[in-house]
Amino acid sequence: MRSFILGLALSVLVGSASVPRLGAVVGAENSSTNSPVGRWKTVDDVTGKPKSVVTIWEENGKLFGRIQKLVNPDPHDPNPRCEDCSGAQKGKPVIGLRILWDLQKDGDGWSGGTILDPANGKTYKCFLSLEDGGAKLKVRGFIGVSLLGRTQYWLRE
Repeated sequence: MRSFILGLALSVLVGSASVPRLGAVVGAENSSTNSPVGRWKTVDDVTGKPKSVVTIWEENGKLFGRIQKLVNPDPHDPNPRCEDCSGAQKGKPVIGLRILWDLQKDGDGWSGGTILDPANGKTYKCFLSLEDGGAKLKVRGFIGVSLLGRTQYWLRE
């Protein structure tokens, strides 16, 4: 009888210990459709072709993003650097370059942060919003007011 009670107690303890982890995984899956956190394939707004893969993460309530890899890099320059960037970003390799920072939740989107265009080294104010049930990320970079800018749509990887 004692072994039965001990076995029952252990199964309850082990079972309850695994529930929070299962809940965390389910929560992570659900949040992926409600949050830009994850990996995104960037798409050139002019050509419509994929350019890179960006990883977005959250830190202290703010979103940040970094280029993880280039899609079809130039064979003559497979590891380009951001020569037109300024400050600490100048001359850094594009792969691993932080291109999004300090975006905060703002209603249905994220704003108040900055995006870097590694093609020209310029930074812009930025607004992000999810579309198509979290499968697409609308990325709006602008100067001053949102009307003066451009939009790209990134695809969740």
